[in-house]
Amino acid sequence: MTRSDVTFRSGDGTCAGWLYEPAGTGTTAGPVVVLAHGLGGVKEMRLDAFAERFRDAGYRCLVFDYRHFGASSGEPRQLLDVERQLEDWRSAVAHARTLEGVDPERVVLWGTSFGGGHVLRTAARDPRVAAVIAQCPFTDGLASTLAVPPVTSAKVTALAVRDVVGARRGREPLMVATYGPPGSTALMTSPDSAAGVEALVPAGLEVRSDVAARFALDIIRYFPGRDARRIAVPVHFAVCEDDAVAPTRATLRHAAKAPRGEVRMQPGGHFDIYVGEDFEHNVAEQLAFLAEHVPAGG
Repeated sequence: MTRSDVTFRSGDGTCAGWLYEPAGTGTTAGPVVVLAHGLGGVKEMRLDAFAERFRDAGYRCLVFDYRHFGASSGEPRQLLDVERQLEDWRSAVAHARTLEGVDPERVVLWGTSFGGGHVLRTAARDPRVAAVIAQCPFTDGLASTLAVPPVTSAKVTALAVRDVVGARRGREPLMVATYGPPGSTALMTSPDSAAGVEALVPAGLEVRSDVAARFALDIIRYFPGRDARRIAVPVHFAVCEDDAVAPTRATLRHAAKAPRGEVRMQPGGHFDIYVGEDFEHNVAEQLAFLAEHVPAGG
């Protein structure tokens, strides 16, 4: 069982990733799971833990970083643009379909947090996708905005406006923290955000914790949960019971509209789902979903 570094073209640049190959795949083309992270995340932040479990169950996995993040290309760095990230998803799926040993009709999308919203929109636009796993997904821009204290929203919005004005004048991006303690000027300030994100970063790895502030103006306008009704294939929604980042009520409302959706409630908050016993419970549910709908053996 191996993991290799890969790159593929996307728009004006390249996305870097990992390709996981299971042992004993034989001569029959099999499925592939395509995975990417959420707001400001990179593949080293526990996506390897999920991909390793899927690989051990017989699935190829393509894990990638969005442009402007991690090992992928793109300037300025830390630019989070919804449409560019959706383009990266389309490019990743197209690349996955060309991989040796992959059945192009058996591509599974796996996204978490902000990426959980991206996979819903991507699947709604690509009827060839075989199945979707949306983990603690961002589904509703208004609900997520209202979950942030008004004073914090005002401060972040002011930064975002200054960044947009600066970008039009050719200035370097003005950055905002992706997370921080309650009361700080950051995109995620729930009580569990700081410890939750830091628990995902491997010891010794330096990961930037900021993005270009202009992104904050896009959050309230992004409603990928509305696309759930347009997804004809099976969708697994892993929903955290006490999610203070991607509000649980809004997620359940959108998930209920997916024709072939299944909701699996997970204990804990937005970040617990990645580690410890909550991770074990979560990944077991996801493996059961894959075995039922897109079995590795065909």
